[in-house]
This record gives sequence, C-alpha cells and structure tokens, in this order.
Amino acid sequence: MSFEKKLQELERRRKRALEMGGAEKIKKQHDKGKLSARERIDQLLDPGSFLEVGMFNHSDVPGMEEKTPADSKVGGYGKIDGRQVVVVSNDFTVLAATSSRIAGRKEGELKLLAAHRGHPVIYLGEAGGARMPDIMGSAGLASFGGGGFDSYLQIMSRVRHTPMITAIMGECYGMPTWMACLSDFVVQVKGSAMGVSGPRVVELALGEIVTDEELGGWQVHAEITGNVDRVAENEEECFQIIRQYLSYMPSHCEARPPEAQAPENSGCGMDQILGFLPEKRNRGYDMHQILNCIVDSDSLFPLKPSFGRSVITALGRIDGGVIGIVANQPMFNAGAMDTDGIDKVISFLCLCDSFNIPLIFFHDIPGFMVGKSAERKRVAARVMNYMNALGLLTVPRISIIVRKTYGMAFWNMCGSGCGADFLVAWPSAEMSFVDPAIAANVVYGGKPSAADKESDEWQSLAQQLVDDASPFGAAGKHFIHDVIDPRQTRNYIINALEISYNHRRKGIGEHRLANWPTKF
Repeated sequence: MSFEKKLQELERRRKRALEMGGAEKIKKQHDKGKLSARERIDQLLDPGSFLEVGMFNHSDVPGMEEKTPADSKVGGYGKIDGRQVVVVSNDFTVLAATSSRIAGRKEGELKLLAAHRGHPVIYLGEAGGARMPDIMGSAGLASFGGGGFDSYLQIMSRVRHTPMITAIMGECYGMPTWMACLSDFVVQVKGSAMGVSGPRVVELALGEIVTDEELGGWQVHAEITGNVDRVAENEEECFQIIRQYLSYMPSHCEARPPEAQAPENSGCGMDQILGFLPEKRNRGYDMHQILNCIVDSDSLFPLKPSFGRSVITALGRIDGGVIGIVANQPMFNAGAMDTDGIDKVISFLCLCDSFNIPLIFFHDIPGFMVGKSAERKRVAARVMNYMNALGLLTVPRISIIVRKTYGMAFWNMCGSGCGADFLVAWPSAEMSFVDPAIAANVVYGGKPSAADKESDEWQSLAQQLVDDASPFGAAGKHFIHDVIDPRQTRNYIINALEISYNHRRKGIGEHRLANWPTKF
C-alpha cells in the first residue's frame, strides 16, 4: 500500500497520544474515583461529536517529546445537545497537567476562535501550576505568555462574547484557577480544590501547613469566596449541571437565549401563592416558594446559593423564555443584603446583560447590612458599584415589590428612576425610607408616650407610618406603574416581557457590562 510507513507512523503517534500518561497513571485516576481527561470529554459531549485539535502536540523542551502526549491538554470541538462548543480538558496523567508553552498556545487559540465563531467554552480543570523547569530563566518566563507583546493579555483577559464555563474536578492550582476567575459559571466537584498555589508551595514559601480542602475546597469557594456557582457531588453530576446551565444560555452574545416548551402544569400554583407570604409583616418565609409558583415548573436554577444568602440570584423560565431573577431572601438576615450579596448580584447583572437575559427583581428588603464590619468591607463603595452596574443594563427589567423595600436598597433593587420597564407592587408592599417601626422611634422618640410602646398613642403613631408606606401612595402619583393582585404576577410578567423587548434589536442588548470582571 502506498505511504504504508507514513500511515504506520501516523497510527503509532495517534496511539501514543490516546494512551495519555499510561495505564498506571490512568488507573490512579480511576482509583481516586476520577475519570481521565479524554473520558471526561466523552462523558460531557454528545457521542461521536469530538473533533480534537493538537493531538500531536508535545513539549518544546528537547527530550520531552515522548513524555508529553498532547502536551497535557486535550482540546477541540464537540456538541452538547446538538450545539457546538469548545472544550479543553486537563490531562493530569501527563506531568500533572502543568501549563506549558505549546499547551498555552493551543488553549489560547481555542479560546479566541470560540469567541470569534460564537461557541461556548468549557474548561475541565485538574492541573498543577506552571511547568518547571520550562519557564525558569528570563527567556522561559517571557516566552510563557505566547511570545508576543499582547499575546498573554489575549489569553488572560476576556470580554464576554460567548459563555465560558470552568469545572474544578481535582487539584486545580495556577491555570485552572485563572480560567475559573475568567468564567461566567464555575462548578466544583466535592473533594477537589482550587487556589493560586498548592499546599506544598504555601508551606515552602510561608511555612504554613494547610490541606487542599482548607486552602480551596468546595466549602471555601461556595460559602466564603463565592468563586464557584454550584457544587457537584461527583463528576457525573458536574456534567449534568454544565448541560443544564448551557440550556439557559445563548451560544453567543448576538443571540437570544434558547426557548423551550413550558410544562403543562406551569403556573398552576398561582392561586395559592399568597399562602407562602405571612400576613404578619415581620415574619420570615422562603422566597423560593414564591418564585417556584411563578416560573415554569422545575426551571429555577440558582447561582451561588450558599454565598450571600440573603439574596437569590437564579436563572429560570417563564412561558418557555429564559429570565434572570434577583430576589431578596427573608430567611437570612431578614433579607438585608451584605457585601457578599452585593457582589453576587453585580456578577449576575453582568451575566444577564452580556447574554440578553431579561431581569425580574422581587423586593423584600429592609436595607443593606451596616455597622463596623460592613464599613470595613467597603459597603458604601459596593452599593455604588451595584448602582453603576444597574445603570448600564440594556436588557428588559421588571421590578415587583412583594413586601418591604426600604431606603437605598429600594433603588438598588431597580426601584423608581432605575430603568425598570415595569415597576409594580403587591398590596402587601411597604415602601419607605426605613422600617416604620424604626421611624416611629426616631420621629416620636422624644414624646412621653414613646417610653411605653404598648400604649394606644404610640401604637397609633406607628400604625400611621405603616399606612403611609402603602404602595397606593406611590401608585397614585405615578411613581410606580401599578398595584397588582399577587395571583396575576406570572401573567403580568409574561405580558410585560413581550412589551419590553426592544423589537428593533429583537431582544439583543448593547452588552455594556461585557467587560466588567466576572469576579469581585
């Protein structure tokens, strides 16, 4: 056969690449309950859809060619539910998937072409930091950025043209952490860890002994840093979460999110929605129950649910269309938003504005958390950052006052003058500068009867302030658009969204928040 020797060499090289770090190292992955880089791609993508790029890559360090198949990064194109995506999977069996010049070029090219062609990017992380001794010395260090004078900036910065997802699936130090911090959505598998440097480097540099879990385990990033959006029990659930997230996202910023058929039972609980809202004005409740009544059945997809818990940020669907939800959660701090919650909302506003997702705000907030701790966390600056992001939004906004909305928080939740296409209240709403009970103490505190808060006089004065907070005062002066029956909220949103879309642009926003940092 013609070219037989060349074809045999091709097959030898292909076989070597597919062997990755060898059977023994692959077995170590399996013994830890982990898949190999190529198995992960097969699990994530539609069967038979993967087209690899750079299979024959290897290290450019002389003598390392046979030891670095694919140069420790497997990447290319594939499909998820029939939609084209770009995927990069770290191969921990090859030098712990440490980052190198050749792999960096491959990753960078795939990332840039994905933005150009309109494909979502999925980064499956399990890797050590930069490879040594490859980047040691002046030439080694300077060449690591791709060799050009703007090449590193192209790889390590981002404007949101297409969705980017990172999965933290093992030890992730260096490059996977940077990719997670550039991504719109991060899912972390329990038992994995993410950080700038691993425990060994931390011990050598600082003398600090710390475990992977303590340094960057799932609880650290889901509850403290907010750097991950969801947590998975295992790799199988991780892939399910990625597919579910993508089902809400357009492939690129010039498309609207994909529509779906609303389940037949969607909205069937609207008649019972008031059963989830306590009549006693200061009693807590779970806002998720109200949201689940309004959105399509089983469509609520929370982001960062364990971080900044006094506010809910979630994707969902209503009548088959994708929406973004910002809702106060009275189950935590009575709904008062702290600095973590503010950062969480800003990140979510950036996501929705970048990918043409309309926003629905549900108010039940007594204000922002204040005090010494809040001031030291720069609460004032964060509130203004939040307001600035709100002012840059170009997607439709509908704002619904469920119960209380006081002070500056009213405007940050897209109150009057803040760009809402529709601003309405339930009859249960209270709108005022502060809680009427606090106002009563301030306004009437100097009166003799103020000492006896059970007195008829004090109760009458306090009740007057509560009555003044009724939404009908604002509605009567056209500061809000309407007061609606809570049972009609779902239908109201459906109609308002249809009206609010800018039909000249066909629902495509201006993406003014596309280059706002994804992390805070």
